Amino acid sequence: VSVPVGMRWFRHAGGMPPLSLAEPSGRYLSFEEREEIALMRAKDKGVREIARELGRDPATISRELRRNAATRGGRSEYRALVAQWKAQETAKRPKAAKLAVNDALR
Repeated sequence: VSVPVGMRWFRHAGGMPPLSLAEPSGRYLSFEEREEIALMRAKDKGVREIARELGRDPATISRELRRNAATRGGRSEYRALVAQWKAQETAKRPKAAKLAVNDALR
């Protein structure tokens, strides 16, 4: 397609959608939810109780705690700030293609 035709199609389609600066909701845990998890975990609340209070699936909470557990003095500790940083790092783009990185898949 030529540049003028492409630009015309772009304009007729309404251009770019507005950029949303809001944090993703629903699918991913927010920093506030991670802080709540850390506070409740510090109070020795169970995974199911935390999930109920946050309105999330227990598997989501369990996975979050397992992924972001830091061992300190033989005891597993969850830190919301570290968990949020790890989540933001893994969400960065661009990522290397799996076929380029994984020999077994290639």
